[in-house]
Amino acid sequence: MKFSVNQRATASAVALLFAGLALSGCGEQEAAVAGTAAVPPEVGVLKIEAEPLRLTTELAGRTVPYLVSEVRPQVGGIIQTRLFTEGGEVKAGQPLYQINPNTYQATFDSAKASLEKAEANLDSTRNKASRYEELVAIKAVSRQDYDDSQSALKQAQAEVAMARAALDTARVNLAYTRVVSPIAGRIGRSTVTPGALVTANQDASLATVQQLDPIYVDVTQSSADLLRLRQEFASGKLKRSGDSHAVVKLLLEDGSTYALDGKLQFSDITVDKGTGTITLRAVFPNPKGELLPGMYVRALLEEGVDEQAILAPQRAVTRDTKGNPTALVVGANGTAELRTLTTRRVVGDKWLVSDGLKAGDTLIVDGLQKIAPGAPVKAVPLVTPVSAAAPAAAAQH
Repeated sequence: MKFSVNQRATASAVALLFAGLALSGCGEQEAAVAGTAAVPPEVGVLKIEAEPLRLTTELAGRTVPYLVSEVRPQVGGIIQTRLFTEGGEVKAGQPLYQINPNTYQATFDSAKASLEKAEANLDSTRNKASRYEELVAIKAVSRQDYDDSQSALKQAQAEVAMARAALDTARVNLAYTRVVSPIAGRIGRSTVTPGALVTANQDASLATVQQLDPIYVDVTQSSADLLRLRQEFASGKLKRSGDSHAVVKLLLEDGSTYALDGKLQFSDITVDKGTGTITLRAVFPNPKGELLPGMYVRALLEEGVDEQAILAPQRAVTRDTKGNPTALVVGANGTAELRTLTTRRVVGDKWLVSDGLKAGDTLIVDGLQKIAPGAPVKAVPLVTPVSAAAPAAAAQH
């Protein structure tokens, strides 16, 4: 098909018109994009400040009686009477059982009579020796008779001493027929009843008495954590709070907090080879008997005070591809700057940061999804303050 000169001119004019409109539309789109890019996104920021923080560690453990005494007979015989109520409170020296004392009473009476006989013989021998001492001076008796009288006196004195010792032994054994409690505390069930035959120092105990006020709580801590604490104290990163006995709080099995505080009393000097842990012992008052032996508890041990603690909200901390914690801060030129953090522990809804942030940094908390490292940002203080994670006295490990 052939077009005339006029038709070709008209087609060229139309093509130029469409090309101009297309170029005009692209320019408007580029201008719009440029105008949008010129406005940096708003991000919620938080000014990082150093603050004193009291650190605690939560450790699992068990309650242990303060004193335990397994009651055993020290003489053999038949149990006549049980003198206590199972599960009740007993005092130190309170009678618990009565063993038939008849045989021991007879032995005591015999020993007493033997002592009286020996003492009477001693008096006679002493008088004879005294008379021989006077007679030998005037040579009325031989020297041999005098020596024999002195020897008889010493023998009589020894017999009195032996009889007195036998009487003391009989008295002790007679007293042992009444089995008493060595300590004050709560007594458990009785393993024997009246009529049972018991023997001296038998393996099976008759009953067990436990002192529960105060009461121990034994917990375990890894040796690595103990070394870390010592290093932090040595470097000055942590300071000890209060006296040498750290305050310990207790969480019970149902999650409630025990009303009374305890004190750390003892730290073992040997690391368990199987678990790599050491045992810590705290002592708690237990006036109402709420804590019973063997209960599972969690102890909050006070570690110390970090005078310059840096806390960052958890929602401001993300992870890179290697799993390292990171955060974005507003740099000096108003752009987002990526920081790699070193975190020590969680404190409520915050991270305790040991490296990567410092006091004075402007941490980006909200709007992280709208920005990337190096992008310009518009910092706006958080409208809703980050909730306090926990009191400064309750930072937990």
